[in-house]
Amino acid sequence: MNKIVFSVAALAMVAAIGAPLQIADRLQVMWDDHVVDVGRTTASRVVHQPEYVGVAMKHDKPWEGDGCDYHCIVPDRDDKGEFLRMYYLGWAMAKGWKDVKKQFSADSVRVCYAESRDGGISWNKPSLGLVDFRGSKDNNCILDKDSFNSCWDNFMVFKDDNPACPPDQRYKGIGARGGLACFLSADGINFRRGWVLTKDGLFDSLNVAFWDKTRNEYHLYLRGLHKVEAERNGDLEIRDVRHCVSKDFKTWTKPELLNFGAGAEDYPLYTNVVEPYYREPSMFVGFPSRYVDRKKWTPNFVRLPSLEKRKWRASHNRRFGLAITDCVFMFSRDGQNFFREDDAFMRPGPENPDNWVYGDCYPARTLVKIPSPVGGDDELALFTFDRHWSGLASNLNRYRIRQDGFISRKGSYAGQTVVTKPLVFSGSEMLVNFSTSARGRMFITIREECGRGIRSVELFGDKVDRPVDFATSLKVADFAGKPVTIEFELSDANLYSFRFRNTK
Repeated sequence: MNKIVFSVAALAMVAAIGAPLQIADRLQVMWDDHVVDVGRTTASRVVHQPEYVGVAMKHDKPWEGDGCDYHCIVPDRDDKGEFLRMYYLGWAMAKGWKDVKKQFSADSVRVCYAESRDGGISWNKPSLGLVDFRGSKDNNCILDKDSFNSCWDNFMVFKDDNPACPPDQRYKGIGARGGLACFLSADGINFRRGWVLTKDGLFDSLNVAFWDKTRNEYHLYLRGLHKVEAERNGDLEIRDVRHCVSKDFKTWTKPELLNFGAGAEDYPLYTNVVEPYYREPSMFVGFPSRYVDRKKWTPNFVRLPSLEKRKWRASHNRRFGLAITDCVFMFSRDGQNFFREDDAFMRPGPENPDNWVYGDCYPARTLVKIPSPVGGDDELALFTFDRHWSGLASNLNRYRIRQDGFISRKGSYAGQTVVTKPLVFSGSEMLVNFSTSARGRMFITIREECGRGIRSVELFGDKVDRPVDFATSLKVADFAGKPVTIEFELSDANLYSFRFRNTK
């Protein structure tokens, strides 16, 4: 019986179109169909949403308010150890609730700074003495409207790990000023003016830049706009995300519209927060906010929270009352072509007095690996703000999600399979990121073209990097460097990713 099964599998593998995927020891995720043989896979794709943990920081200072946004986290190290820097805009929504000026300054936007020494659980706002606010420099602001005569509609910072980067340019900020310009710093606090990166774009978003160590180049993701015939809500112009690259951070390619593939719906995207994924830096992940502007006031808006505040905002500008936002997940293997999951990664959530507004679900840039609050493997922390337009202090909220856990393949109790395309790996041990119920289980079979294969023992549990044990005298290393397919049999189980490593 096994010989017959192996023969059928071998014929299916030989019939597969194209050369085997060369995966080496790189992480293989279940986010798209890149490694999955769709015709032989029966397990369903499941989009996972992050779980709310709690408030990480309140923006309750007079120079902050209900407009604080565009948070950018920069992992760093000093003589005290590892820590996190955070840059964000401190401001109040001048067209928000009418009482905002009683507590917060709505006169301009300031760039603020905070630090965390516990992985983002708590944040400190140091008094930096750099910016005057109402006669005092006792605040955590690093830039304001008098800094370089700029209006800080956005500001993003990254630590430049390019080995050729001069020490006095190690921290680079980007912000809109006569185009999209850069600002340079040796310490991450005191910035000086640099040069214009590009004038090709609109920029009123959290534009991001970073050094890509796998390709030895810089990437820049910025906001653009293009015309359409009409999208689902009647928009004739679409906010979009564009991408360009540079070898020296000075000369950039022309920004190109991201490619989401044939048939992808063209809808408005605002922020992008693209970053290399720390578990596999050759892949980029992003969490763009999705801008939804319904053009007409309908009875449903009366049912949404805080009707009086919504009407107040709409009286200043229709879209301030009618536009709402959520967030989707996307990722890329080359920086230009992205897979985007249209089912929301973050929704505005259960209705409360301060949500379902234009400003919900804007994630901070940079995922942070953090110990799980319930034990087990480390997780990823994701931060967003709330209370936009409310007249109240905005909160920075922390969410948690499993490593690699944005999308999985799920097998029901009855059982389904995931089968890979032909691939070639390197290494002597297989690791799998999976989760089962107590009665659930998973089996893994690695099989060559000729039909020779190895099948795992029954696997059950919940682990990010579980070494896989095989019930055979053959070893994983015996199949390294050869075209194989891998079959995952799932019963009440989720598969998130797998990879190989060399244990010698």
